[in-house]
Amino acid sequence: MLELYKLRSKFNETYIVAYWEQIMGRPISSRTTEIYIKDKKLFVQLDSAPLRNELLMAKSKIVTILNKEVGEEIIEEVVFI
Repeated sequence: MLELYKLRSKFNETYIVAYWEQIMGRPISSRTTEIYIKDKKLFVQLDSAPLRNELLMAKSKIVTILNKEVGEEIIEEVVFI
């Protein structure tokens, strides 16, 4: 049904945002203050500079984890703000 109305990508974007804690874990989600997706870029605002630096080194792994979770290439890049 979602494919019929071409809503699958939007649904998957919403899923990633809604289930951020389950996908990334409590330690990361508790430090996340805002998260949104625009033009296949995931923007994540964190309140911890050390965590931001650590996650910057794992950007490609995070993209892989998120895309695997939804079963398609939804995210091309992660931007930590």
